[in-house]
Order: sequence, then structure tokens, then C-alpha cells
Amino acid sequence: MRKVIISLAPVAAGTPVDKYTLAEDVEKSVAAGASMCHLHCRRPDGSLTPDITYMSECFDEILRRTDVVVQVSTGGVSDMNIRERCNPLDYKRAESASLNGGTTNLGEAVYINSFDDIRYCAKAVYERNILPETEVFDIGMLHNMELVKKELPFQEPRLFNLVFGHKGGMQPTPEMLAAFVSFVPKDSLWGVTHFGRDNWTFLAMAIAMGATVVRIGFEDSAYLSPKKTAEHNWQVVEKLAALIRAMGLEPAAPEEARSILGIK
Repeated sequence: MRKVIISLAPVAAGTPVDKYTLAEDVEKSVAAGASMCHLHCRRPDGSLTPDITYMSECFDEILRRTDVVVQVSTGGVSDMNIRERCNPLDYKRAESASLNGGTTNLGEAVYINSFDDIRYCAKAVYERNILPETEVFDIGMLHNMELVKKELPFQEPRLFNLVFGHKGGMQPTPEMLAAFVSFVPKDSLWGVTHFGRDNWTFLAMAIAMGATVVRIGFEDSAYLSPKKTAEHNWQVVEKLAALIRAMGLEPAAPEEARSILGIK
């Protein structure tokens, strides 16, 4: 039976982070079907920081309670340079990390990821034997990564996260999803993020088209149903897991996710 990896991004930008409350929510989310947890490097007040201390404490508390694939972020709009953004790669238990595929308008901000930034991050990821998840906000970024691949060796199969819904980027329509997926390199794995999600149909389309990873969580949207938002991340994970099962598939457990992604 085909397994779908549920990746949980549990912290909305700019919101305070209590490591114990977060860990409890992630623990319940894993029990509900999540197998990966994606965290940015934040202070307790929710602001981004190059200091990995609190992020490390959050993951340590999560891993004390449950097994989950640890994915650290090297992104987020901030004034940090790429070296500072890659500090989370030094967290010893990191198994995967975001690798941003290019520059884009992200809301009203310009999210800068130059070719030098991409090369630096790719080298830093592979030096630490961490799996990169390449975040692509438009089709051109897939071409960017083909150019970088000519200069740097990449582990196969590569993993791409197709991001939809941000102002300035690809929007969550069937036509844009079909176009985006058609340009994903052959034999690569891909998943989706639907930022600002206000329905479940787009994620269902992505699963039906073969998505290996589906990201969910408060970083992108707390939408649960019309006129209702979730109070906890495990609630949206639970609903996504039910959707996956309704399609005759199964959410992947953490060890199954590692096998699918080639994480050793």
C-alpha cells in the first residue's frame, strides 16, 4: 500500500513558542499520523534567530516523547545571511533540512536566495549527511536546481517541496499544480505546501497526483473546516490522515518515512 508522509510545520510565524506545549502537540500529531516535524530556529517569543539553542531544546523535548523525522529550516524572511540561516544544520539530530531554490516575492517581502546561497546551503547540508528538501516557489526554481546539480552532487532521489499560496508565488489551482508537477525532474520525489489553506481539496489533488509528502500545520494554516480553525496541530494532522485513508492510502510512520526518503 502506498504511504504518504505527513510533514508537520507546527509553529505560525511570530507566535510565542513554549517547548513543552509544542512537544505535547507534536507527540499527539505523530500519534495521529505525522512522521516529520519542521521547525525554524526561533526564540521563545517566536522571532527568528541564528542561535540554535532554543530550537535544539524544542527538538530534544519532542524526541524525548516521540520518534519523528527532524527537519530544520534554513529559511524564513529575515536579515540573516545564508551562513547564519544554516546554523540549524549544526543540530546533531537533524535528519532533513530545507534548501531554498531561488528568490521570490513572499507576501510584501522579497525572499532572497541567490545562486551563491543555494550552493552554500547545498554544500553545508551534504557535509553533514542531511537530506535536503528543496523548497520551490515557482517552476523556474526547478531549473535553478538543475543548474546547481551540474556543479554539485545531489543524493537521488531528490525531494522537492512545491509551495503554493503565497502572494507573489504559485497559487493552489489544479492547473498550476499540474504544470508544476510536470516539470519535477524524473525519478524525484515531491510534496506540497499550501500556505493560507482554506480548504482540503488542493491537498487531495496533490495526493491523487502522487505526492510523497504533504505538509500541514499552523505555520501554513490552522484551517480545520468552514468557519472553524484548529486549536492544536494534531487536529489538522488527524483530518489529513483521515483524508489519506479515505483515498485508500496510509500515513507513513517515522521509520517508513526514513526508508522512503533514503534517510540512514
